[in-house]
Amino acid sequence: MLRKLRKSGDRKTRRRLVHLLKTEGPLTSTQLADRLGLTAMAVRQHLYALQSEKFVTVEERPVPIGRPAKHWQLTAEADRFFPDAYSELSVSLISALGDVFGAEGLKRVLETRCARQQAAYAGRITPSASLKEKLQQLARLRTEEGYMAEVKPGEKGSFLLIENHCPICAAATQCLGFCTAELELFRKVLGPDIGIEREEHILSGARRCAYRVRRAS
Repeated sequence: MLRKLRKSGDRKTRRRLVHLLKTEGPLTSTQLADRLGLTAMAVRQHLYALQSEKFVTVEERPVPIGRPAKHWQLTAEADRFFPDAYSELSVSLISALGDVFGAEGLKRVLETRCARQQAAYAGRITPSASLKEKLQQLARLRTEEGYMAEVKPGEKGSFLLIENHCPICAAATQCLGFCTAELELFRKVLGPDIGIEREEHILSGARRCAYRVRRAS
């Protein structure tokens, strides 16, 4: 029984480690230990176990004094811990739609999907709310869909809408129209007086998608 409890505890700790690395990017074992309330040695043991399964990798970065610091980060294999929205089926359907209806037909399908999302979001985002409140509501909606979204304050009154995971990544790789449609969706639900630009993009090699949002001047 004690062994089973230990194994269950280990799994929970490793999932927490993976979640932290997903949402915050590369971290040292000391930084991870501080966030989890564990010793650095205990964290390193979990990291070595994750490394043996190819879920994390380590990179040495120079510091002003002393030995280089080891920063741990997730590999592509770790994506299995997060929703993928039926990637194989999505890719197959997109390919089939393109074959049957062509590029223009596929574009119309994406526009219809975007319109349905907009209608669904409109019912849960308060029109009279402040920009910050709207973004927080939007982030909650996106998190429900698997995007692990959050809002952070930016420079000069702006905000960052961050999506730490993309559950439709495989589909978006097959059809970049998904990313274009989602950016347009954000513009529509936040309002015509809001400017939004994508600053980081998972499909361009970033670890997350990040959008700079501010009131249009």
